[in-house]
Amino acid sequence: MVGLKPPEVPPTAAMKFVSAGMAGCIADLCTFPLDTAKVRLQIQGEVRIPRSTGTVEYRGVLGTLSTMVRTEGPRSLYSGLAAGLQRQMSFASIRIGLYDSVKQLYTPKGAESTGLAARVLAGCTTGAVAVTCAQPTDVVKVRFQANGAQSDGVRRYSGTVDAYRTIAREEGVRGLWRGTLPNIARNAIINCGELVTYDLIKDALLRAQLMTDNVPCHFVAAFGAGFCATVVASPVDVVKTRYMNAGPGQYRNVLSCLLALLMQDGLAGFYKGFVPSFLRLGSWNVVMFVSYEQLQRVAVLARLAQS
Repeated sequence: MVGLKPPEVPPTAAMKFVSAGMAGCIADLCTFPLDTAKVRLQIQGEVRIPRSTGTVEYRGVLGTLSTMVRTEGPRSLYSGLAAGLQRQMSFASIRIGLYDSVKQLYTPKGAESTGLAARVLAGCTTGAVAVTCAQPTDVVKVRFQANGAQSDGVRRYSGTVDAYRTIAREEGVRGLWRGTLPNIARNAIINCGELVTYDLIKDALLRAQLMTDNVPCHFVAAFGAGFCATVVASPVDVVKTRYMNAGPGQYRNVLSCLLALLMQDGLAGFYKGFVPSFLRLGSWNVVMFVSYEQLQRVAVLARLAQS
């Protein structure tokens, strides 16, 4: 047995909520440079207002990371981390921590097992609610990660709090929720790709008795979930990143951003940054789900020890 064995008493909804937020933060700490590289590659070549003559600066994942370290210093890899951790404490807690509870609400009474439809609906529901609550933190995170790619080289914000204030002052409160609709679409897809796929793979492995409910099983299920989520969500993710990073007046709406990307880069533009997206999302899923499963078990054991 690798890791803590499954407890006889299931974790409560509160335990899952807190464990999911903590696991999301652990995963972000481990994979944040890959997420930053993904953002830089996704916005590369974007036509900005005012127009500027820019050359292709980043090539591949390792090239992007090395270029950032060389031109901006190692700290640039973790630019926006504070907003990223704030995001996970609200975002992951809701979309992952409440998934099982919402899944039970969609499961018909008396059903022996939860069907695919109930899992998909639960994933879409928790994903949409999580985005609505955590969108401002995501906007600030993307702005910080993209900051070094600006042609003028001037820092937009002095810190996380200043970013919230400046965006609200210059773009209105709606600016903090910029890109909410594509982000809801993205996370509905990612939630189905991640949570539902993880759920299905894990159940299949346990039912077929190919693995026991331990770390190797969680690793395999999480890796498969990360790959599926990246494939289906990459187009929406690219549009979301460009729209959230855009200045006032650059795009009229999400559709104009999508059309501009399509006209400029073609269909291949929707998969810009795919490799770092997969490296990040695959590794993020592995770290998050393994941590999540273990943290739930630690919480249950701690509660039993106190009782």
